[in-house]
Amino acid sequence: MSPFIAEFIGTAVLILLGDGVVANVILKDTKGHNGGWIAITTAWALAVYVGVVLAGPVSGAHLNPAVTLGLALAGKFSWALVPSYVAAQMLGGALGAFLVWLLYKDHFDRTPEPGLKLAVFCTGPAIRNHANNFINEVIGTLVLMLTIFYIAGAEMTATHAAIGLGSVGALPVALLVWVIGLALGGTTGYAINPARDLAPRIMHALLPLRDKGPSEWSYAWIPVLGPLAGAALAALLFVQLA
Repeated sequence: MSPFIAEFIGTAVLILLGDGVVANVILKDTKGHNGGWIAITTAWALAVYVGVVLAGPVSGAHLNPAVTLGLALAGKFSWALVPSYVAAQMLGGALGAFLVWLLYKDHFDRTPEPGLKLAVFCTGPAIRNHANNFINEVIGTLVLMLTIFYIAGAEMTATHAAIGLGSVGALPVALLVWVIGLALGGTTGYAINPARDLAPRIMHALLPLRDKGPSEWSYAWIPVLGPLAGAALAALLFVQLA
């Protein structure tokens, strides 16, 4: 399996399980309806675990353009591989979102609120304040990326930067995402990953959802540029501290 396919499959499964738990909790007449924030953050952490287990031995399991960018800026990943990794992550995110729609289509149809349908696919702020929302995404991703540098440790090379090999290496990354969600996710929904937000948002715009509302493109730049900026700051700090 090539790194491109590994990133594609790993990100697709990440979004399938992550967006899947959101659908299960907020859509009407599901078994997990009203399961709450703990269920969402826990399942997102476990989704990261599964994605890293699947992709880690082949691609390093970045599963996130911000991670790929941060590693490249720190000199721990080849810039030549960045475009293919990001493309695989975006395509995987789109596939994962499509599968969530397919699996939960009956529940999408029974849910009248357009905002809840959108929330399955992408993040949105609890309080709309673009400056503060941007800072929240920067800080969340800064914590994510800086910790990943130290989790990866000696596994990082210029051609294969791994954030976890196998089930043991994947566990710290899952715990990291879990605590970010629990501690920092209440403001924006903690995208901390452009492929987690932008690719599913595009699918929301394209899919034939019943009584669909807008995809909120005026907010869409925050969960893209915020994580990228946070990863860049983490790379700068890591290089200075190394």
